[in-house]
Amino acid sequence: QVQLVESGGGLVQAGGSLRLSCAASGRIFSTWATGWFRQAPGKEREAVAAIKGRATLTYYSDSVKGRFTIAADADRNMVTLQLNNLKPEDTAVYYCAAASDVGVLSSPLEQEYYDYWGQGTQVSVSS
Repeated sequence: QVQLVESGGGLVQAGGSLRLSCAASGRIFSTWATGWFRQAPGKEREAVAAIKGRATLTYYSDSVKGRFTIAADADRNMVTLQLNNLKPEDTAVYYCAAASDVGVLSSPLEQEYYDYWGQGTQVSVSS
């Protein structure tokens, strides 16, 4: 079992930065991948970024590519998401998730493969 707790959300102005952390109890790197997803009010939850195990293989949605960076910290059993050059449309609840389904290796941004989810952290960006 893996339990995930997100932190680091907050309110920032457009152009600002935040760093989200996903702390795991249980061995997060025993899962195949860890991802960040977000859900804005009135919208479907969407993928933001993913990282395979402890690897340097990372994946991003087009909307955040070049602005967000996902990283794995094996020593701290944690995955982080650095958010730079934030825009008002980045406002959402951000969720960390881990995938024990090996199918995630072929589609790391597909939510269906993620079976462990955190409670989410709110990111609000003002214009």
